[in-house]
Amino acid sequence: MRMARAVERAVEREEHLLVQAGTGTGKSLAYLVPAIAHAVRTGKPAVVATATLALQAQIVDRDLPRIADALTPLLGRRPTFALVKGRSNYLCEHKLVGGFPDEDEDALLSMGTVDRERGRLGEEVVRLRQWAEITESGDRDELVPGVSNRAWRQVSVTSHECLGSKCPVVAECYVERSRAAATEVDVIVTNHSFMAIDAFEGRFMLPDHDLLVVDEAHELTDRITSTITDELTSSTVSVAARRAGKGESAARLAETVDLVAATLEELPEGKLTALPDRLVTTLQLVRDAARAALSELKPEKGTEVDGATQMAMAAVEDVFDTAERVLTDDELDVVWISHDPRRGSVLRVAPMSVAMLVRDKIFSERTVVLTSATLELGGTFDAVAGTIGLRGAGSPAWQGLDVGSPFDYPQQGIAYVAAHLPPPGRDGAGPAVFDEIEALVRAAGGRTLGLFSSRRAAEAAAEQMRERLADAGITVLCQGEDQMPTLVRRFASDASTCLFGTMSLWQGVDVPGPACQLVLIDRIPFPRPDDPLSSARTEKISSMGGNGFMAVSATHAALRLAQGAGRLIRRGDDRGVVAFLDSRMMSARYAGFLQRSLPPFWPTSDRDLVLGALRRLDATAGEVVPVAEPGARGIGGAPLPTDPVPVARSPRTAVTGGHAWTDEQDEELRDGVEAGVPLEELSAHLELAPDLVTARLNQLGLAVGA
Repeated sequence: MRMARAVERAVEREEHLLVQAGTGTGKSLAYLVPAIAHAVRTGKPAVVATATLALQAQIVDRDLPRIADALTPLLGRRPTFALVKGRSNYLCEHKLVGGFPDEDEDALLSMGTVDRERGRLGEEVVRLRQWAEITESGDRDELVPGVSNRAWRQVSVTSHECLGSKCPVVAECYVERSRAAATEVDVIVTNHSFMAIDAFEGRFMLPDHDLLVVDEAHELTDRITSTITDELTSSTVSVAARRAGKGESAARLAETVDLVAATLEELPEGKLTALPDRLVTTLQLVRDAARAALSELKPEKGTEVDGATQMAMAAVEDVFDTAERVLTDDELDVVWISHDPRRGSVLRVAPMSVAMLVRDKIFSERTVVLTSATLELGGTFDAVAGTIGLRGAGSPAWQGLDVGSPFDYPQQGIAYVAAHLPPPGRDGAGPAVFDEIEALVRAAGGRTLGLFSSRRAAEAAAEQMRERLADAGITVLCQGEDQMPTLVRRFASDASTCLFGTMSLWQGVDVPGPACQLVLIDRIPFPRPDDPLSSARTEKISSMGGNGFMAVSATHAALRLAQGAGRLIRRGDDRGVVAFLDSRMMSARYAGFLQRSLPPFWPTSDRDLVLGALRRLDATAGEVVPVAEPGARGIGGAPLPTDPVPVARSPRTAVTGGHAWTDEQDEELRDGVEAGVPLEELSAHLELAPDLVTARLNQLGLAVGA
């Protein structure tokens, strides 16, 4: 109620609001009700942006239908809502009737896989075309089971490839019709990236609105940074040159492919503090060739652009824009090299900070409400506010509010620091740490969610515990061994089961009840010292006289710790322990800042006390509460009361953790499977958690070797 009234006041005063509300508060109810009231009063829709697919689905499938039912008698009509997504999520009618060329599949596959992949691709495309005859919305999420990105690419286009208003079948366009329908609703649900593109690039994909609610707001800066990060590889230049055709400029661009590969290969991995001369020369050649190709592709005045030309222009323009951006050498951009075993060397460029961009493009045009369970870090909103442009000269007015939690954290949970353990080193966990994990898990009778700072640490702990706990009948699952939804359901349905994993487990996992009575955190989750963006941000703040470590690394760690510790207490009768196996949580100079960012559990370093508490909880625990299956959704967000969405194949769940797989990554997966590359190497190569890779493999119908 406090949050709902605060949102209402913020809307009335046109003042931004940061509101922290603990798990179980009913955040979505607290902002959706005043948002609908505002929409009804003004005739303008309210926009809600989330970071994850799971929350987006919860709002559209569960929360909004219930709220609409409740408010209908009060309003005299049913509140309306819609889900708005990017263009590539929908069928393209023009591509379906041959308005765009087919992708050059053979060029993207190794010879050994062409025939097999062509057969599977053909089957999927046939099914897509059959579905296209009956679908009313053209929304990919309605196709269950899903198809591979490679198949979907045959029937969809990106926003850059779209012909827009010049398309001959624009009147039948699913995207245009869905966006037109969205202008008539009270609430539009979208994601951080789509909202950011709409605001930054001025594409006006969302209708005019003066209220934006950003849920999971602790993720906003990372999602925006990801959205406006560009990259260049020899393969992206090659694809652009191939699509550009047979002209002289296309040939010039093709001639730079080997040069790009060689130039990037010889550069060391990591951040580039200055652009080497050879890189500058190479990028100038690429930029100039791409500019010439664009001029050659540009149709004469009055001539209609066809699909093939539009696709070529989009590919070449991406190459030109990235080369030009790096050559501009903006001091606010960070440029770095990463060497990928399969993709080759990759040149990336990203903004050091998005604070001013967010201030100018998001906060200046509308009232913004940002909410999360973790916005206060170290007892203040300042750290998060600074990353989104709400601090410093010229910052807009805003209020911060912590409405607390319905839970009695000191009574329901213990925060235990294993102060007797040595500080963690670079060589991984030693015997003393494994002894500690074994003692805690034995005392809990399983019931453990283990959150680890790296995949290697999670796998090592899982292997050790399987050996040590074999006599206790305790099962240890590890992230990457199956799809994450499947692992979570297995964990939630069996009290003697543990689940160990990395970052995607630190947030979003909701396992209420006695299935989870112990959360283990192996070490403080600081960003990697060699992370280009984190190190650049730290150096910049330090050079300006600030504390770069506290502003970047400690803030990052505090946010992750708060999210991780929040996995323990999910409802009013939950009880348990969060165990920190990193003694720096008590001994380091920044320990107080980290501690103030956590829920107010009862703190202790008394090992015997904690082991005794876990044994008592195990002895008196009731029945576990299974995790609910994800619900299916129909056109326009209406929930379907029939069969649930199959977890293994649904795009909502198989594209896990909100990770949007690129066509290039799918190609690498197929090549890796064909070459017999094991899962661990695939995930390391893609720099993604194994469960994300496993989920995508399952969706594509692929299987890796042992």
